[in-house]
Amino acid sequence: MSRLGIFASALAVVVVLALFGSVYTVRQTQQALITQFGKPVAVITKPGLHFKTPFVQTVILFDKRLQMDPFPAEEVILGDQKRLIVDGFVEYQIVNPLKYYQTVGPSSQAILQRLDAVVSGSMRTVLASIDLVSVLTSDRTHVLSQVLGQVRKATSGFGLRIIDVRISRTSLPEQNTEAVLARMRAERERVAAELRAKGAEASQKITAGAERDRTVLLANAEAEAAALRGEGEADAIKTYAAAVNQDPHFYGIWRTLQAYRDGLAKPQNRLVLSPDTPLLRYLRTAPKVQAP
Repeated sequence: MSRLGIFASALAVVVVLALFGSVYTVRQTQQALITQFGKPVAVITKPGLHFKTPFVQTVILFDKRLQMDPFPAEEVILGDQKRLIVDGFVEYQIVNPLKYYQTVGPSSQAILQRLDAVVSGSMRTVLASIDLVSVLTSDRTHVLSQVLGQVRKATSGFGLRIIDVRISRTSLPEQNTEAVLARMRAERERVAAELRAKGAEASQKITAGAERDRTVLLANAEAEAAALRGEGEADAIKTYAAAVNQDPHFYGIWRTLQAYRDGLAKPQNRLVLSPDTPLLRYLRTAPKVQAP
C-alpha cells in the first residue's frame, strides 16, 4: 500500500472517531455538563442527540431523578439525656449540575458521604433539644421538619434540592432497653400489687358484710322461732288445760296409759317399783268409765 493510501486510511479513522466523539445522547432522566479541558462550558437539560467538540470537550451526565440516600444507624443523646439509636433516609435531587460539579465533583455518588455527615449533624442538633416522648409520638413530624430545614440550609450550595428527611427506625441501646423494661416491670408489679390490695380490701368488706347480715338473720330467726315456740307452747298448755277441765278423770287415765306406753313398752327400759304403787293401778284394775 502506498503512503497516500495509508494516510487516507488514517485520516478516515480520525474522521470516524471525530464523528463518534462529537455526538452524545442525553436521556429523559439525565442532564449533562460539558467541560472543556476541565472547565465547565455548558449545561444541557434537554434530552436528545447533541454535539460537542471532539477530543476537547467532555460530557458528564447526572441523574435528575429523585434519589434516596439511607443514612446509617447511629446513637444520639436526647434532651432528657436518654440515648436512642436512629436510622433513616434523605431524598434529594440534583437540580444544578454546574454548582454540583463545582462543589461536589463529577461523580453523582460523591455527595453521599457529605450528605450523611450533614444529616447526622442536623439530626444530633435537633434531637439534643427534645425528649424521648416527642420522638416516639406524633411530634416527630415537627422534629423532622426542623431537621429538614437545617439540611436544606447546609446543602444550599451543593446544587441539590432536598425533598425530605425521614426516620425509618428508632430503638433503644441494649443497656437502656433493659433499664426501660425493668422500670416497666416494676410499674406493672406496683399496679398489680395495688389492685390486689384493693381486691383484698373489697373482699374483707364483702365478707364482713355477709357475716354481719348472717348474724342479724340468725338472731332474727332465733327470736322469731323462740316467739313461735312460746306461742305454740302457750297454745298447747291452753289446749291441755281445756282438755283437763273438760274431763279430768279421762285425762288422768290417758296420761297414765301414755306413761305405760313410754315407760313399759320399750324392752330396754327397767323400772323398779313396788306392786302397790299407784302408777300400776290400771294394770291391776281396769279404770272405771264415768258417764259424761
